[in-house]
Amino acid sequence: MSRALSAQTLSEEDRRLLAGWAATCAEHVLPLFGAEAPDDDRPRDAIARARAFSRGELDAAGEIRRRFVAGRAARAVSSVGAVSAARAAAQAAGVAHMGAHALGAAAYAARAAGAAEERAGAVAAELAWQCDRMSAEIAAALRRLPPVGKDGAGPLGQGLLASGELGSIIRELQAALG
Repeated sequence: MSRALSAQTLSEEDRRLLAGWAATCAEHVLPLFGAEAPDDDRPRDAIARARAFSRGELDAAGEIRRRFVAGRAARAVSSVGAVSAARAAAQAAGVAHMGAHALGAAAYAARAAGAAEERAGAVAAELAWQCDRMSAEIAAALRRLPPVGKDGAGPLGQGLLASGELGSIIRELQAALG
């Protein structure tokens, strides 16, 4: 019996496209993690794996098994910026499994930037930076994802990414996509 894929999964082609963009989003805030844990390479490795997946050098099955490693690095740091940077890297690695994690990577990166800057507008500035690095193909793939909070079969469902600050950030990003 064949299982239907969640609308949040996307095609492998779309996931490979989004993995590179998600890695760029996560890498932009990675210094926040490095400032607190300079010898912990788990987030940097997750970003490198996301890029390798985007180039077709890694398969989804292998990345599904490794996607939680960078997320565990979030427990090694304490500031909101550093924790969010580690989680952005973990979400970027998760794109191999499900395309919706690209929005998670972007949201955590924006949260990290906002926490680091401690100023109004930092999250919006980070989202603008992310959108500037988005090709038409990436934007089209992101538009194929369901609105946050509307499809319970993945990370954009009723959980962490759909609520609170992260949910607001993703809603803002999805609105910017049109």
